[in-house]
Amino acid sequence: MEQTPISAFVTVGGMVYFPRMLDKIRKLARGELREDYFEFISKGFDGRCCRFFRLNYEAIKKRTLEGGTDEEIFTWCRQHGRDLSDEDIVIWSTFAKKRGWRDDGTETLEKHKAASGLAHRKDLVTFFDYYEVDEGRAP
Repeated sequence: MEQTPISAFVTVGGMVYFPRMLDKIRKLARGELREDYFEFISKGFDGRCCRFFRLNYEAIKKRTLEGGTDEEIFTWCRQHGRDLSDEDIVIWSTFAKKRGWRDDGTETLEKHKAASGLAHRKDLVTFFDYYEVDEGRAP
């Protein structure tokens, strides 16, 4: 059964989105990820998250598919990429939660909303807001 990924608001080590990326990797490997997510695998937020750690997507994918908890993979990323300070994590999480709101991602967000029949939803001002509604977790 094809599924959507978990919420982008879920955290590990205080970092948003990272667990969602790992969930997408696992679901794709099991054949459970909805096909409309394939286009952005390793791109978009996935790519930004990997670059934030200074690791390539394939390395994180390989480590994820070897098994372990999100916390263990988060620790591995910090050991093999750059070790993030608490402040780095706050900066990432604040940026990610606001992406699409009055920035260079706004136009792309509006296109996604329109394609999903949500263009009328003026309350969806960030990608995270959009994901919650588009994936059925919020009204």
